Amino acid sequence: SRKFARLINEKKYDQALEIAQGMVRDGAHILDVNMDDPMLDSPTSMREFLFFMGSDPEVAKVPLMLDSSRWEVLEAGLQCVQGKSIVNSISLKEGPEAFLGKAKLIKRYGAVPLVMAFDEQGQAATYERRIEICTRAYHLLVDEAGFEPQDIILDPNVLAVGTGMEEHRHFAVDFLETVRYLKQNLKGALVIAGVSNLSFAFRGNETIREAMHSVFLYHAIAAGLDMAIVKPGAQPIYSEIPESLRRAVEDVILDADAGATSRLIEMAGTIASHGQQDTGVIAREAWRDLDAGERLHYALAHGIEKHLEEDLEAISDIPAIEIVENTLMEGMKRVGKLFGEGKMFLPQVVRTARTMKKAVSILQPRIESEKKNQDTEGTKSGTVKGIIATVRGDVHDIGKNLVILVMECNNYKVIDLGVMVPAHKIVEAALQEQAAFVGLSGLITPSLDEMVEVAGAMEKAGLAIPLFIGGATTSALFTALRIAPRYSGPVIHCPDAAGVVPVLAGCFSKDSGERERFLADLHATQERLRNAYTKAAARKEYLSPPQARANKWIPAAAPKTPEPCSCCRQHHGTDNFVPPFVGVRDFDIPFEKLRKYLDWDGFLSIWEVRQNREQGKIAIEDAVR
Repeated sequence: SRKFARLINEKKYDQALEIAQGMVRDGAHILDVNMDDPMLDSPTSMREFLFFMGSDPEVAKVPLMLDSSRWEVLEAGLQCVQGKSIVNSISLKEGPEAFLGKAKLIKRYGAVPLVMAFDEQGQAATYERRIEICTRAYHLLVDEAGFEPQDIILDPNVLAVGTGMEEHRHFAVDFLETVRYLKQNLKGALVIAGVSNLSFAFRGNETIREAMHSVFLYHAIAAGLDMAIVKPGAQPIYSEIPESLRRAVEDVILDADAGATSRLIEMAGTIASHGQQDTGVIAREAWRDLDAGERLHYALAHGIEKHLEEDLEAISDIPAIEIVENTLMEGMKRVGKLFGEGKMFLPQVVRTARTMKKAVSILQPRIESEKKNQDTEGTKSGTVKGIIATVRGDVHDIGKNLVILVMECNNYKVIDLGVMVPAHKIVEAALQEQAAFVGLSGLITPSLDEMVEVAGAMEKAGLAIPLFIGGATTSALFTALRIAPRYSGPVIHCPDAAGVVPVLAGCFSKDSGERERFLADLHATQERLRNAYTKAAARKEYLSPPQARANKWIPAAAPKTPEPCSCCRQHHGTDNFVPPFVGVRDFDIPFEKLRKYLDWDGFLSIWEVRQNREQGKIAIEDAVR
């Protein structure tokens, strides 16, 4: 959770331990410990917190799952954990030799492996690939590493459904069928599911997500599922989910028909996270009474293509390019903001992007005509070409595909290199295609190290084109601290798809002054982020053990008689205390004097600012000044 990550970063292990204690009380049979944070010394934090957990009797009796995508973090945990632990995870991604090497070390440490369904070709996303990889891993562990079948845990990959993408519809059904096959054919092996991935498309609406998890577990357990990674106590009872919601969720999970996702999206729009109806929705057809620009914004937000031609014709007096860059992009910005706040879901954003693409295609003849009339050859349309890729080790592509769709809607040419792309191939493609920019995407923590490697490879190749960084684990702070220093060209963090086009417009503006201002602001912001982080880190000074012992409190031999107060000339005991003044006393203290004592983390947490916190702190201090 975000709270746990914050407490670990602040080394408040006692408060982080309370979260673990709460999970044990809620019925957790195993505790999953993950320290994958880009700004954390993960191996050290894993060791320190595991030692801390071992000192608590309530938590120490529960088996631990050491969870990381980095082997050095897992091994750091294995070296200090007590009892028989689970290692989450190993895979065939680097081939059988590396797989067996790690498996034998796990066995030597007395732990059991959790195997993800990855191999040299990438993540298993179909029924056939799941069976192929899990069967291969099972036989390697039993026949060559010497594991007992009951000490093997297989994870066939729970993938997101309800995304609005046709190719994702069958993911849950394939998983359930895979579980049945594995339990029947790989005797003794256990099967586990990371359930939260299933509902990723509906993040922000916990009511829908929890219902999806409960319904999925109901069917997965019936298929033979042994274990699930879930938040204890968060799943509603299957039979107590309202029938209409349960039916809508079940239709998505079991892929009942092509309209299942749309029905669940509609229901999600009327159910707030706490389960109450949302009364702030415009009546279904009342939006047609809005002006043309607002109608287009509404159509984009709701993915409605029916009236696009009519509404675009209503503003035909405005140049088509201006409609795209102003009216339509304003609608996309609103959608991006709602998605970032958790008020829209991934399938809705996908549908919005498709509606945007449809609107641009309607305007395309007018755009071409205007270009000819104005003789504007050489503008951005069709001339700015870039490449985009999910970096090596990462197979997630939903966000990347959405960014490509948004870019293409705005007449940028994008070459998609796909997933699991190593640094040298990205650089080769950039040189061969004479790309004007490179975009990197990644969802898992190791992707950040790959992005740093790509930046270094681009620098070595002599490139100076803009490098865009995006993905769930990325941040403006990490980009400024770790990636930008490795590359002399512009390195820009893009938190969401809607924010990509304004950034591209700034990088490739025909106005050289505007372009220079954009890049100067970028460099200044990144420098301020680096300075703020350095200052924050410098404030954390710890005493050595001898210094701390020397600083202990020593009680006085005898209580001293209190001195009389200069204000009232009385001795202030517990019974006759007289305050030095009554009322309000004003203090005029300069902000700069107070600044070093302020920590804005609490303020930002209350206001649910989840991303770009360092930028948020800078903005607050600028406003206070």
